[in-house]
Amino acid sequence: MKTIWAIPLLIGVFVLIPNVHAETLVQNLEGGMDIEITHPDEIVLGREGIISILVKNNGWEEKQDISFQFLVSEIPGLGVDPKNVRIDKLAEGGSYGENVNLKITNDASPGIHFLNIKYSQVLVSNNETPQKPFFHDIAIPIIIKEDPNVKIHTKTPESIFANAEFPIDVEVISEDIDITNVKIKIIPPKDIEFRGETLHSFSKIQKNTPIGITSRIITPTEEVNTEYKIPFEIIVQYTDDVGEQKEDSQTVSIVLRPRTFMELTTDGGIWIGDFFIAPYVSLGTIIGIPAGTILSLLVRRRTSPKKRSRKKKV
Repeated sequence: MKTIWAIPLLIGVFVLIPNVHAETLVQNLEGGMDIEITHPDEIVLGREGIISILVKNNGWEEKQDISFQFLVSEIPGLGVDPKNVRIDKLAEGGSYGENVNLKITNDASPGIHFLNIKYSQVLVSNNETPQKPFFHDIAIPIIIKEDPNVKIHTKTPESIFANAEFPIDVEVISEDIDITNVKIKIIPPKDIEFRGETLHSFSKIQKNTPIGITSRIITPTEEVNTEYKIPFEIIVQYTDDVGEQKEDSQTVSIVLRPRTFMELTTDGGIWIGDFFIAPYVSLGTIIGIPAGTILSLLVRRRTSPKKRSRKKKV
């Protein structure tokens, strides 16, 4: 039994849940009683979670005998501690919060389940006369997952062409657990090279903290006559929170196509036919990659004698 008066500082203590993937259920009940129940929307087999309960008496009358009863028998494999939360009395403007621990056993059934809660309270009319108990049913949806989620997001150009470089970005995020001994591999198809590493290692990736890597695809110099798809495989190997070795993978396909007459490159350069204008050169300086000729110098050499001869005649 607990008697809680107006203690606003408790609000920030009990509503925080370490699981980022959480939902808050708000109930506005009789007599100005507001209830916030923050719960994980997903729990993995063999793992634990937390439900945070916050009760606020925003009415002008006192409430007593407030209770939350968790009906855990309806979900085999779910453990709740404590199974009952009781508050003796809550005065006008008072609040109370408590954390309830959840645990899912390895033999629980994956899928969507509803954790039912029986809520009850007694309103004290005019702060003098207790009324009949008020009852309310609350259902919390919880998804039990068989394995933790480690997601791979890969960003590439829609298409690429020969004799150029293109970026490939990979982001890995573990949604449910911290993972360790992480290795991220990029396996390119034949004849495709990379500028940068194709194997990246991390000692630890924290839950819901994305890790990104960037490499550059170097395409073959030989032109292609038709377009076709080439696969890139992304493999993530790691150790989960219970010491098991896991692997996730993703395959992305990029279209390798013939180069058109004018192509913009990702670094700001431009191909015009067989000539490439580098993004870092000044105006009037055009570099032709195949011939290795600086065109602007040739133009200047051809035009310079004419300019001098005109000046002499004048």
